[in-house]
Amino acid sequence: MARTPSNMIPLGTKAPDFNLLDTRTNKMVSLQSIKGEKGTVVMFICNHCPFVKHVNEEIVRLANDYRINGFGFVAINSNDVENYPEDGPDKMWDVARKENYTFPYLYDETQEVAKAYDAACTPDFYLFDDALKLIYRGQLDNSRPGNGIPVNGRDLREALDNVLNNNPQRKDQKPSIGCNIKWKGGS
Repeated sequence: MARTPSNMIPLGTKAPDFNLLDTRTNKMVSLQSIKGEKGTVVMFICNHCPFVKHVNEEIVRLANDYRINGFGFVAINSNDVENYPEDGPDKMWDVARKENYTFPYLYDETQEVAKAYDAACTPDFYLFDDALKLIYRGQLDNSRPGNGIPVNGRDLREALDNVLNNNPQRKDQKPSIGCNIKWKGGS
């Protein structure tokens, strides 16, 4: 299992726009259409990564817990499906249904969105404020497959709670660790 960390892009970075296919509905979804009143969580995930499988249940629970508080959620798969067919759009639909995703699961075929976000691994999490400025990036929590720490979403939940309670965000944000994004051409 490769252990690739997030690229910790600067806080305050404006969320890059996108308009991608939602494999759950077969409709195009833009950043503006999923933007939350309080903030927006953008997650880079995929179907086959053991790190994503490890947290799937918690990301669904987290999205369900915070969507009612005015946060938008979206998951994006940017993997090269030619070399990783298990991450293709048809399989994304299957995973979204099996895992009960209540948020769009978008297919980034060109990988341009992942590059715009400087995403490096799956899972990779970004929280933007109501003006789409980056206020948190990094890990869901300290749990990893096999380390015995329970999955609870603590780090991302704390960041979301800070928004709700008008508290400042932690400066010591930890990168996520996961499988590297499978780039086309091995780049």
